[in-house]
Amino acid sequence: MAGFGHFWDQADAVGRAVALVLLAMSVGSWLLIVWKGWLLRRARRDVVRAVPAFWQAASVAEGRARLAALDRERVLLPLLDAALHRPGPGSLEGSGHLHSQLTRRLRDALHGVLRHLQSGQVALASIGSTAPFIGLFGTVWGIYHALAGIGAEGRLSLEQVSGPVGEALVMTAAGLAVAIPAVLAYNVFGKLVAACEADLEGYAHDLRELVAGRAAAGAPAPDDDREA
Repeated sequence: MAGFGHFWDQADAVGRAVALVLLAMSVGSWLLIVWKGWLLRRARRDVVRAVPAFWQAASVAEGRARLAALDRERVLLPLLDAALHRPGPGSLEGSGHLHSQLTRRLRDALHGVLRHLQSGQVALASIGSTAPFIGLFGTVWGIYHALAGIGAEGRLSLEQVSGPVGEALVMTAAGLAVAIPAVLAYNVFGKLVAACEADLEGYAHDLRELVAGRAAAGAPAPDDDREA
């Protein structure tokens, strides 16, 4: 910390701006890591518990009530609502084949859920990929600034060079310290999102078969059960 404090005192506006940018990126990445870890952990647990509870229900209405109680992050309810949606008469949405209608509505709902689960991933990837280069730029600028100051004094020695250069290298280390947690979190969260996506796709497929099967058998539509 002492070395960084001396570097801060000796740095110009550009060097300080680079340090502040790295600090902002570090704070932002850790906030994202904590928030997304909490969100994905809840979503993953909700999917594992809520899907079996839905299929064990005696009716769609009961199944939806179970989802409402267990689906805290609302990753399953949008799919069920999309499957139960009835398009208005005379619209293009309702003019296609039932399977095509269900596929389109469930696909759109699934994409919306995945956008929610993937939120923040681009920011983590951007921080992880750019922070090392920003830190390196801070190091190069710090070395240039230090050498320019030494040259202005007209005296050059190993001690005069090694001190400022060593302090400037702190910026490279800071860039790596910002980037490494962001990259690791991005990879871990990517696996969690992929696991949730696989379960959600399976649930959407089963919902489509349920609604289409009941329609083919002439049974009441699932949303009729919900309104009963």
